[in-house]
Amino acid sequence: MENKYKAKLGISIGDTNGIGPEVIVKTLSDNRILNYCTPVIYASAALINKVRKILQAEHFHFQQVASAEALVPRKINVVNCWEEDIALEPGNPTPVSGKASLESLMAASKDLKAGLLDGLVTAPIDKDNIQSEEFNFPGHTEFLTSYFDAADSLMLLVSEDLRVATVTGHISIAEVPGKLTYDLLIRKLTILLESLKLDFGILKPRVAVLGLNPHAGEKGLLGSEEIEIIRPAVMHLKERGHLVFGPYPADGFFGMGLYKKVDAVVSMYHDQGLIPFKTLAMETGVNFTAGLSVVRTSPDHGTAYDIANKHIADETSFREALFLACDIIKKRTAEQIHAV
Repeated sequence: MENKYKAKLGISIGDTNGIGPEVIVKTLSDNRILNYCTPVIYASAALINKVRKILQAEHFHFQQVASAEALVPRKINVVNCWEEDIALEPGNPTPVSGKASLESLMAASKDLKAGLLDGLVTAPIDKDNIQSEEFNFPGHTEFLTSYFDAADSLMLLVSEDLRVATVTGHISIAEVPGKLTYDLLIRKLTILLESLKLDFGILKPRVAVLGLNPHAGEKGLLGSEEIEIIRPAVMHLKERGHLVFGPYPADGFFGMGLYKKVDAVVSMYHDQGLIPFKTLAMETGVNFTAGLSVVRTSPDHGTAYDIANKHIADETSFREALFLACDIIKKRTAEQIHAV
């Protein structure tokens, strides 16, 4: 069924020498997408034309516009973020591709902040190649949290049957124990519970919390974080009526399929959550930044330089990111109308 409201979705191009441009063009080559949203690609018409020709995407057509204020409904719109004709060097991160990814992201974020867009879908950046005076962040999540003046945010990986959040994000394993505190865990769990209600329509979400240490610390034998930090945070939220459980040993929790019995799982660090998530939902997974005033999603993969320009990149995750953004925008809009 065709949606009545067509969300205006900004799309940042990501690193131009990765697979971002390819999965964007592949996704938008299916014109049925226009029944759900008005896509706005932030790049340049010349670059998009190059990618279209390389992919021989004969069903992909776009409208070049001067700005997001001049969007053409029921068309793929392209906003020029640079005038020069940049070279494509698939598989090789270059200063040019890093600069282009930053200019695209900044332009899309600016328009989103100005209310010209309803949401943002970000193609993968090279976290090292994009670094500059304007971008001194470990990744999209941290940049957008700062740019949109959020007190905090939460990386939430989403698929049809699984949602996994991470308490700590893009930091080294060595830093995790020092960063993990009771207050941080309460803050992240609160963001998750609110997002599950607002963005996913789950009135009474069930959340499982993983331990930090092997076997969830084995009653303190293998670590004290579960006793001193994680369990007290879980009990605090339980006492306030939330369905929060744990801490669970991470390996057994996923090995026994217990994730199927809850609405979301909270991991203590990046790989603890993302390894099982990507094992179970690599092609369909979406990265959603919970806790922001705006809607931002992305595919759950990186630049994949090794397969860039080989025409084999799977666009499923990017397509799912686009659809999830549309769904969340629709839910938030309905909630705002209901509140009035």
